[in-house]
Amino acid sequence: MHGLLADGREIVYYDDRPGRDRSARDTRPLTAFAPRGELRHDPLTGDPVLIAAHRQTRTVNSTRAGCPLCPSRPGSPTEIPAADYDVAVFENRFPSLGGQAGGRCEVVCFSGEHDQSVSRLPAARLTTIGRAWADRTAALTRLPGVEQVFVFENRGAEVGATLAHPHGQIYAYPYLTPVQRSVLRSARAHRTEHGSCLLCHTVAREADGPRVVAATAQFVAYVPESARWPFEVHLAPRSCVGDLAALAPAEITELMGLYAEVLRRFEGLFTNPTPYMACWHQAPVRHRADLDHFYGQVFTTRRSADKYKFLASSESAAGAFINDVLPEAAAERLRAVRI
Repeated sequence: MHGLLADGREIVYYDDRPGRDRSARDTRPLTAFAPRGELRHDPLTGDPVLIAAHRQTRTVNSTRAGCPLCPSRPGSPTEIPAADYDVAVFENRFPSLGGQAGGRCEVVCFSGEHDQSVSRLPAARLTTIGRAWADRTAALTRLPGVEQVFVFENRGAEVGATLAHPHGQIYAYPYLTPVQRSVLRSARAHRTEHGSCLLCHTVAREADGPRVVAATAQFVAYVPESARWPFEVHLAPRSCVGDLAALAPAEITELMGLYAEVLRRFEGLFTNPTPYMACWHQAPVRHRADLDHFYGQVFTTRRSADKYKFLASSESAAGAFINDVLPEAAAERLRAVRI
């Protein structure tokens, strides 16, 4: 069900089962929504850079009290007008994109329960999240000027999550990000030389190797051979599927079950919760003749129970990653986690 928040932003509810009442109105006295991001380009590298100084004032909250993503209560309205919800998607109140910059930023709330985690959600809710991602991918792909739809979750303050409530985001970029441009370049070169899909080749090779963490009939989760992060897993379909919107309902359920298993394996690596970033690299809106195969990426900056991988000069300034953990050893550790 679609609705509008008090400042004119769109909100969409996705429910585990039909028939829920989502007619509650946003009663907050908000000013009209006006995105203020600015898109600039680095003249040395040509890379786009988003300038979003207004985000300095965005909400930071790790407790249930005053959480803007919990359901609304009498006298305590939030970003979600409903008194409960399964999955809710709305335009980000503090977006990096939109307006002059182009594109759009959305927030995806995975549960009305503040202390929940995606890895422990029931299968029906995981499917609802997958449906929401697929539906929003299709909708954002249709927006004028959008080149790439990027779905992601930052879980844990250590990786930059400013709100503890279980949620992720979707960025609809009006350009191809540097990583997407690099993958597209490699995919084009592979297709020119071999006449086939680079990701299909990669997934088939990894599926028979020592770095597989988990797998289903149609999807494989593996540590990439040249992993940049201490613990990093890619999830990909075994055959060409361009984005989440192209998956059949049964495929969404299968993928989300594998995704939750991977998250549980990450959570079991150490004695305290593992912060992670989970991202879905979908095929570009254009150029699908060269790249039409999506993949997910889950990784953590934690390299041991009390040590983190910091992006120091080699990574941050030169873009040259150095990994302190052998990918094969990381895969073995993840497979050994009892879930």
